[in-house]
Amino acid sequence: MNRPEAREAVMQMLFQMEIQKDFSEEAKQGYIENFIDDDDQLEYINDVFKAFVSHKDEIDKLIESFSKGWKLERLAKVDLAVLRLCVAETKYKEGEQIPMPAAINEAVKIAKKFGGESSGKFVNGILGNISRM
Repeated sequence: MNRPEAREAVMQMLFQMEIQKDFSEEAKQGYIENFIDDDDQLEYINDVFKAFVSHKDEIDKLIESFSKGWKLERLAKVDLAVLRLCVAETKYKEGEQIPMPAAINEAVKIAKKFGGESSGKFVNGILGNISRM
């Protein structure tokens, strides 16, 4: 598994956790056991998950503040998972840092692949605003 595939896996994990309203360590472990065959990116997956869970409220407030009147509950779940992934990875993950422009590019690719017709533009707009703060 390469890094872009690992990002997709984290996004899918965060999506599933949002649907189930379960962001526990047990839910993460269950996801990894069921869906991650290659463990060479486990450190990255664990680091992003830890960053997200440790700062979930801050991340969600940041996303909501740039969503121009949209409550998190109204956002498409895929878009929300992509946004959470990117913010956790760029603002809160310890260790290797990814430049915000590269992270936004990756996030937009994931949003286009898994989201709706306008997901790429929406994710790009929110993350672009966050990057300028």
